[in-house]
Amino acid sequence: MQDLYVTFPGGKRVDAHVGDLVVHTDQPMDAGGEATAVAPFDLFLASIATCAGLYVLGFCQARGLSTEGVSLRQQVEMNPTTHLPTRISLHLRLPATFPEKYRPAVVRAAESCKVKKTISAGPRVDVVLDLAGVDVAQAS
Repeated sequence: MQDLYVTFPGGKRVDAHVGDLVVHTDQPMDAGGEATAVAPFDLFLASIATCAGLYVLGFCQARGLSTEGVSLRQQVEMNPTTHLPTRISLHLRLPATFPEKYRPAVVRAAESCKVKKTISAGPRVDVVLDLAGVDVAQAS
């Protein structure tokens, strides 16, 4: 995995540079932003649903199944005190024509999403201070 770099183009915007691609984020107007892009927390939530969607898509493509009428809807229950999610539910909608024998397996495919697995594993996230032009290890 390559490094991801973050820049601050102005206002409440924060951009993530991943290789040659840029993911733009902004805050909603009521949070001081200009609402020019998805907010970082919403992007986090979208990564769960789109990752599950990618696994559903791959499942269908590997079996030559149409994705017409297939969709995912995400619902998030928030703790009113902490404002953090307490439950994230992905509702996989399949058309009536979706083969019955594949229904449990496509749910398992969605559950295999790497983002979901990473969140469930509870990785440690460290913030490390790097000062430009200073070897932090020697400075401390």
